[in-house]
Amino acid sequence: MSRPGFVLEVDDRTPPLVVHEGLGFRMEEFPLGTRVVYPPEALPAIKDVDGAILDALLHPVDSEPLPELLFAGMRLTIAFDDISLPLPTMARPDHRQRVIEAVLTLAAEAGVDDVEIIAANALHRRMTGPELEHIVGERVFRSFHPQGKLYNFDAEDRDALVHLGTTEEGEDVEISKRAAESDLLVYVNLNLVAMDGGHKSVGVGLSSYTSLRHHHTAKTMVHSRSFMDHKASKMHHSAWRMGRLIREHVKVFQIETTVNNDVFPKPFDFLMKREWEWNVKDQASMLAARRGLALAPQKLRHKIFHDMRAPYGLTGVNAGEVEAVHERTIEKVHAQQLVEVDGYSDVLVLGVPYLGPYNVNSSMNPILATCMGLGYYFNSYRGHPMVKRGGAVILYHPLDEGFNQLHHPSYVDFYEEVLAETTDPQVIGEKYEKQFAEDPWYRHLYRTSHAYHGVHPFYMWYWAAHAMDHVGDVVWVGGDRRVAKRLGFRAASSLADALEMVSGSVGTSPSITYLHNPPHILADVKV
Repeated sequence: MSRPGFVLEVDDRTPPLVVHEGLGFRMEEFPLGTRVVYPPEALPAIKDVDGAILDALLHPVDSEPLPELLFAGMRLTIAFDDISLPLPTMARPDHRQRVIEAVLTLAAEAGVDDVEIIAANALHRRMTGPELEHIVGERVFRSFHPQGKLYNFDAEDRDALVHLGTTEEGEDVEISKRAAESDLLVYVNLNLVAMDGGHKSVGVGLSSYTSLRHHHTAKTMVHSRSFMDHKASKMHHSAWRMGRLIREHVKVFQIETTVNNDVFPKPFDFLMKREWEWNVKDQASMLAARRGLALAPQKLRHKIFHDMRAPYGLTGVNAGEVEAVHERTIEKVHAQQLVEVDGYSDVLVLGVPYLGPYNVNSSMNPILATCMGLGYYFNSYRGHPMVKRGGAVILYHPLDEGFNQLHHPSYVDFYEEVLAETTDPQVIGEKYEKQFAEDPWYRHLYRTSHAYHGVHPFYMWYWAAHAMDHVGDVVWVGGDRRVAKRLGFRAASSLADALEMVSGSVGTSPSITYLHNPPHILADVKV
């Protein structure tokens, strides 16, 4: 396919480039010859969203139309992706709201009155009432939440789980009992990146630690090349095996939506443009934003960024059989995000922004920053990593935000106790994972408060295992040196210093690639 997006080589005419670094961004001058990979422009949005949704429900892929699957007296369960998607949070109305409302309308017409709606949060934190309402909308929230019919999945409620069996590889499949015993399970997905959707929806979102422990491991992550290519990802291979076992027991009607690259609302929309295309207004907005963020205290900067609501446009909606639907979804994701890149470099530069899947309305602690940079962004490729084996990754993030005691209590102990002894993902998993996963206090906080499960920081560290295995050097520009050392990395005050620090492994004149995101990019690396 022809390359969407744009790949620029820095020359003497290239202006300073935006690099995200937590609750802010800097304008960085890159060495001549640096390759900059930009995200493609936003695809046109579907204008008649409700019409597109209804058409998908009435004309599904490899499935009977939804109305034919609905009947009076049946048990219907609707599950949906939780607050970890999309990033940033979508402006109202969320596409999941519109899909859920359409499904409920058809169900009401069919006389269905046994309906429950579940947030598929797996081992993520329970969402608050306002967070649930933002996704499903005021009408659905008011109709179902007070009656206990709209709720967060509880992966530690043994009475609400059912073991469906084991795969041919011996992987346990344990999911929500309500979902498994329903006449129909409708899963409402929002596919932000190629990693999402498919059998990963039900098989991960509605599963317990008993299932997740099989594929959320350091060994699996090292051999997932990459998370954004489900056909080359060992994690996805496991999820697909589990999903195929699930469909032997559960009737699943999958609904997947895709969005465009309209990530930043005004006045931050200049962040979606290439710097040399900025007009006077864009330049003024950039200067005002930098000046304001520099003067604002961290708490206010946090509020400014986390209150953003992205004006995403719907680019596709497909419904029906899980695998058939997902193939169409991936085509849409690739059409928006795929950029062809010729070969890999000695050094990969990544800016880590303020937001990841696991700090929505929370703080980006150092473990999550590592996960975002060395996990999600490093793995934003298809074919080959954007950096050579034994090369270097240079990341921008201050590593300064503290641990949110409400959302990330087990992260504190993971940082203070586990990383103090070793940073090796394999050793960490073998020695400490079970202890944290079964800790009764962490379980209590997960079930009754808004805390991520006790094992969650382990999974975030495993996300970075592929990058740690692949590269020889990791340096954080602007990072707290003490924190970087605890993480097993190094910190530098500038890009020039970072390049000098990694010169031992990549030389004094290395080739450099800067992945200029967000918005999202999937680099199709041709070797």
